Amino acid sequence: MPPRPTVLTKRTLDKDLDKITHAEEAAKHVLRRLVAPGLGLIFVGLAMLFAGVYVLDQPGAVLVVAAAALAGYMAMNIGANDVTNNVGAAVGARAMTMGQALVIAAIFEVLGATVAGGEVVKTISSNIVDTVEVPQALLGWIMMAALMAAALWINLATWMNAPVSTTHAIVGAVIGAGIAAVGTEPVNWRVMLEITSSWITSPLIGGLIAAGLLYFVKTLIIYRDDKIAAARRWVPVLVGVMAGGFMAYMVLQLSPTGKFPSFTIILIGIGIGLVSWLIARPLVLAQARNLENRNSSLRLLFRLPLIGSAALLSFAHGANDVSNAVGPLSAIVHSVGIGGGDGVGHPPLWVMLIGAFGISVGLLLFGPRLIRLVGEEITKLNPMRAYCVALSTAFTVIVASWLGLPVSTTHIAVGSVFGVGFFREWYTRHSKRRIAYIRRRAESFDIDEPEDPNIHETRRRYLVRRSHFMTIIAAWIVTVPVSAALAAVIYWVMFALFV
Repeated sequence: MPPRPTVLTKRTLDKDLDKITHAEEAAKHVLRRLVAPGLGLIFVGLAMLFAGVYVLDQPGAVLVVAAAALAGYMAMNIGANDVTNNVGAAVGARAMTMGQALVIAAIFEVLGATVAGGEVVKTISSNIVDTVEVPQALLGWIMMAALMAAALWINLATWMNAPVSTTHAIVGAVIGAGIAAVGTEPVNWRVMLEITSSWITSPLIGGLIAAGLLYFVKTLIIYRDDKIAAARRWVPVLVGVMAGGFMAYMVLQLSPTGKFPSFTIILIGIGIGLVSWLIARPLVLAQARNLENRNSSLRLLFRLPLIGSAALLSFAHGANDVSNAVGPLSAIVHSVGIGGGDGVGHPPLWVMLIGAFGISVGLLLFGPRLIRLVGEEITKLNPMRAYCVALSTAFTVIVASWLGLPVSTTHIAVGSVFGVGFFREWYTRHSKRRIAYIRRRAESFDIDEPEDPNIHETRRRYLVRRSHFMTIIAAWIVTVPVSAALAAVIYWVMFALFV
């Protein structure tokens, strides 16, 4: 029997090194989770420094710097929770990757907030609670409590994977803190009624617009014998409509009040729409070359308008929902007598920048999880349906921002999704055009007329969508009272400790 070879390695040392290696891997895994919160904390610190540059030598600077930190924290939560409604449809339809969606949304959120967000900020900062009837010494603390309560609730909801309305959160928090401070008298119930009615009507309007767009797409493109030829004709038109509406909105937001009459603005929108149509035509023709006459081929042709609508929606969201973060900060800035805006309730530029970049930071750090939820788990989307949802949501939010109403993009996006879903259900059962199209296809292949092979799957998807709808409705109902109660408690604690 040959002698056993001598073992020169130290097995005990190998085991110890393995343990150290596993410990290092575990530490890296744990620390990776802390990267995003750490970067978020750095942004909050930078927001404080940024605010300090403008207010450090003025009275009330400490309160404003603290409020800037809370506004930055609130803006990040909005980016993590609410911006999913902008690009979730495009990601779910696989028209763009997660990375592309994050970059596009971040850029257009900043542009929308800084260029067109001032009017809605005025509504949040001065119209919900009458700032004239509230003592200036208390107004700052009311808004501080509202910011903290809304941010905490949205943070919790994001952690629970619940896409709630950030507008609900901040409006409820402002009301709760205001009532805790001075009672119900200063609350502007007329403005509250207008805002509440917009929460009810905006998802209905969004759903109707989305259903109308899908009817247009199905009738003139999908259920045509030559789908590609129809798409070459109508996809550039959709791009022109989107660009023209966006430009008309930009003129409304950027021009002085009354400078352009409505007819002139409409003409500008039509002119830009025509130019965009002319530019889009050769691009769509090039994409359509050598494509098969199938529904799957339409996905490529709808990629361009879907990406454009996602960018437009991000701009509109930045214009509308930046108010949820910096509206209270703007009120605090004016309550301590620090200028920089163009009137009471109009925010200084540095205030808008904190909200704009905060939303983008929150989106980049914490947004992907809820983007997947909204884009892939609420309903099954293809590029055509996703385009209808995104464009409908964008136009509804744009009109609301123009009117100064802080509507919920969550409401509108969900309303648009359900408008598409309910219309598909009705269209599948009642459309004579669809039935005739299926019969022609069956005859061309010399087979018996088939029953819709996707009918059971379609019904299952509708049920999933409705169950998600009920969950989101429940979150909407809870958000206002919870944020109001939390803001009232926080105000009482702040008042006891600092006032």
